[in-house]
Amino acid sequence: MEGVPSTTAVAALPRAAWLPRAQAHAERADRLTAVWREAHDAGRRHAIEDFLFTYYPTRPGALRRWHPGAGVVLAVDADDERLGWRWHRAVALPDGGTGATLDVAAFLADRGDAVRYVRALVGATAARPGTFGCFGLHEWAMVYRDGAEGRDHRHPLPLRLGTDGTDAVVETHRITCSHIDAFRFFTPQARGRNQLQPTRETQVALEQPGCLHANMDLYKWCLKLGPAVPGDLLLDAFELARDVRYTDMQASPYDVAAYGLDAVAIETPEGKAEYVRRQRRFAARAQELRGRLLAVCDALLEEA
Repeated sequence: MEGVPSTTAVAALPRAAWLPRAQAHAERADRLTAVWREAHDAGRRHAIEDFLFTYYPTRPGALRRWHPGAGVVLAVDADDERLGWRWHRAVALPDGGTGATLDVAAFLADRGDAVRYVRALVGATAARPGTFGCFGLHEWAMVYRDGAEGRDHRHPLPLRLGTDGTDAVVETHRITCSHIDAFRFFTPQARGRNQLQPTRETQVALEQPGCLHANMDLYKWCLKLGPAVPGDLLLDAFELARDVRYTDMQASPYDVAAYGLDAVAIETPEGKAEYVRRQRRFAARAQELRGRLLAVCDALLEEA
């Protein structure tokens, strides 16, 4: 192919090898997003899963798109759509065919700072011990003294204990939220009750692997690095974020019974114990994903 660079560094995956992987990825993405898509298509809000598509601004169609990650060449037809995707380039294969691969140099030119930031934040979080005594009180602090009963709070659900009961839980517990993107939604009355005052500047220093939001955010960082992240890692991070989100809302002050879910009643000893059990399981899953994401960042930065 005239004008197209050749490659012999990495053998190209034939279409018969990678197409089934791409299809399996799309089918898995469909399964993971089925609940949200059903609600969305019916014009209904989903108080639990909407967060996964608003706070993390992406759509199911983007999750269906499979990427093999950096350093992999796929044998494709000369008119394959991948050749027009951002940060991709064509390569001439030794057999005369066409390959598609991530253009790492172009990607780093645009996203190098993001790779370095993700590497610093995720690496620091992975190296830090987890803390497991917050009991999900960040959601309670977001509605503390936030108006009368029946007010439309952040989510279209009633408060399980009412406004007075919710305020009492906040006032009788120690709040230790370390995550800036949870803390920034605290009501003004709740901010001073937090033992930490996280900021964007202290995020790398404060984020810790027991935090539910830090673990959900692994999905955000995978999205940030786009096609450099292999598809299985992206969907593993999304699945973790979805699972954490359900616990986050079950442990919140909101009544989630309308979704067929029991509360994790963190105002009780039993609820606290259940929250910590789940928190530790999520932390273990997240640490494995952090290792994989760090490997992606390190491989990219070796090319910088």
